[in-house]
Amino acid sequence: MREKGSNLWEKDATKSVTASLISIVIGMAVGAVIILIVGIFNSNLGLKGAIEGIRLVFGGLFSTGRDSAGHLTFGFNPTNMGNMLFRATPLILTGLSVAVAFKTGLFNIGAPGQYLMSTAVTLMLALGISTDHVPAPLVWLIAFLGGILAGALWGCIPGLVKAFLNINEVLACIMTNWIAANLVTWMFDGSQFRNLVENTKSGYIYKTSFGLTQVDGVWTYVDGKGVQTAKMGLDKLFPNSQVNGGILIAIVIAVLVYILMTKTTLGYELKACGANRHAARYAGIADKRNIVLSMAIAGALSGAAAALYYLSGNTEFYWTSAYQSLPATGFNGIPVALLAASNPIAVIFTGCFMSMLDIVGLQMTNLTAYNEYITDVIIAIIVYLSAFSLVIKLMLSGRRKHKVAAAAKPAAPTDPPPDTGAAEEKGGEQA
Repeated sequence: MREKGSNLWEKDATKSVTASLISIVIGMAVGAVIILIVGIFNSNLGLKGAIEGIRLVFGGLFSTGRDSAGHLTFGFNPTNMGNMLFRATPLILTGLSVAVAFKTGLFNIGAPGQYLMSTAVTLMLALGISTDHVPAPLVWLIAFLGGILAGALWGCIPGLVKAFLNINEVLACIMTNWIAANLVTWMFDGSQFRNLVENTKSGYIYKTSFGLTQVDGVWTYVDGKGVQTAKMGLDKLFPNSQVNGGILIAIVIAVLVYILMTKTTLGYELKACGANRHAARYAGIADKRNIVLSMAIAGALSGAAAALYYLSGNTEFYWTSAYQSLPATGFNGIPVALLAASNPIAVIFTGCFMSMLDIVGLQMTNLTAYNEYITDVIIAIIVYLSAFSLVIKLMLSGRRKHKVAAAAKPAAPTDPPPDTGAAEEKGGEQA
């Protein structure tokens, strides 16, 4: 009889979680060693500074600063926690974008371009519709849905060329990324949405908290007249932070994606096309339609990430840098999806983990002589190991099989020798 706990271990989900946790632990441990080495050989840090750096790496989210004696203090930090949730929102959604494409056999490296196109459409709708004539909640909804649609349409392009021309989606995504970067820059160049209130921010677009309204008969942008995502009471739980209801929306979307991919016929068809496109077509599944639809869903999720981030009302878009560098949030969705093994529910936790490391980096910069780039090294190590999560899973599976084989090594008792005498007697009677 099989042991009770063996079923849980043999599940693929258990192995995926274990592989991801191993990647995280190794990444954090290597990061701690690097911090220790840097601290020992840096006269401004020393062993004491290195130990403080290690403590912040593992508990920086709960750091509350330093006491009067200069020692690090820890406890519940609502500001850090709220900012972590705010930063996790776009990471969760771009992680979902990459995860959905992975599940259907595609690599959506076009999330940055989809994110940028959604950013442009979201800001233009939010800032271009006056709340004097349309209620602010309705403007928010229009801008949010417009951003999702823009991301979906931009995601369709690599899907179409993959489905009908068999062009690799990675190449198509890279091209659409840079087209989006230059297109968005051109769209905002000379537009009415540029921040003219603060001269030092002439290269920025207004926050969505600025609304188009009439002042003495002249249309102008006024702070507090625009639209922003509702706080939904989270500002009371996490005061002095940027958190808003966007994190709750992201979690709901993640749950819906999980239901779509695991409980519906469409999800089954999408995964079937990813497993074997030709076999799916033989089974009567429209493979070309599903490839395009998969990239459209992925693009819509990246679009939702940008829409929620810029509809927060406290973020600004620096449009002059768009054609020079792609948004890191789009690329950061890749390690989020890898660590989560493309599981939509797990993406929520890996997105929060990556966001936590960003907060840790800021804490190290503010409280020690280290800079935030040390956490980038840790993230890079974790990402590198997460890419080998399949290898780790295979190692875990092989080890388990070896143990099972060793446990079952005593052979079953051999069958008794045949009764030849009875057979001979029977043969004699027949004769």
